[in-house]
Amino acid sequence: MDVERLKALLAEVQTGQVDIDQALERLKGLPYDDLGYARLDTHRALRRGLPEVVYCQHKTPEQITGILERLWQHHDRVLGTRLDPEMAETLLKRFPSARYDPISRLFRLVRGEQQSLSPDAPCALVVSGGTSDMPVAEEAAQTLEFLGERVERLYDAGVAGIHRLTAEHALLSTADVIISVAGMEGALTSVVAGLVNGVVIGVPTSVGYGASFNGLSALLSMLNSCASGVAVVNIDNGFGAAVFAHLVLQRIRPRETR
Repeated sequence: MDVERLKALLAEVQTGQVDIDQALERLKGLPYDDLGYARLDTHRALRRGLPEVVYCQHKTPEQITGILERLWQHHDRVLGTRLDPEMAETLLKRFPSARYDPISRLFRLVRGEQQSLSPDAPCALVVSGGTSDMPVAEEAAQTLEFLGERVERLYDAGVAGIHRLTAEHALLSTADVIISVAGMEGALTSVVAGLVNGVVIGVPTSVGYGASFNGLSALLSMLNSCASGVAVVNIDNGFGAAVFAHLVLQRIRPRETR
């Protein structure tokens, strides 16, 4: 249950449309909903402002369907990550209104229209080193959009042709949060952090040849960044970077609009 649904329920109790026993029945999910194979934290949105997200990789179609169905009963917005295209075809038959993107591998269920964003709203910029980093970059960008944030993209701007990055200095300097996504040696994050005074979140990717050790090289490079104040998430974790950026952007907004 999210904040708006809880407010609506309490208003119905106050006006007598719903009696106390009915309200208790609808709140029975506290503190979680046990499906046997998963314990869903249906009240996470009340604590954290974000509902539980479904990590789909390594789950069976039946498990994913059951989890999504139950979360969809409690929330107006549900997100699944790391969903492969074959399994997405099965889920789209069950949830025809859902949206699936094969690049980011995100599966989204949304009721109602998302509010339009002001061009002056705080902005996150997702920068990638190369086109091969796009799946992770899009996971970050589309997660932020799902969370209601304004997002700009700057792709294929790695340090092998650094003029591609410096040519966009105006865009870099106006972003409130930058997510820097890079594989290989992961140098992009240090360069970006050395050019701007905003928050920079590094996302190492598993893109690269053998000695990159599936992203470990990029991870260590970002952790050892010469630029100070860089935050780094795990390898290929575009989702985690997006949530971190969202929490930062939430703090930038005036309190009354959060």
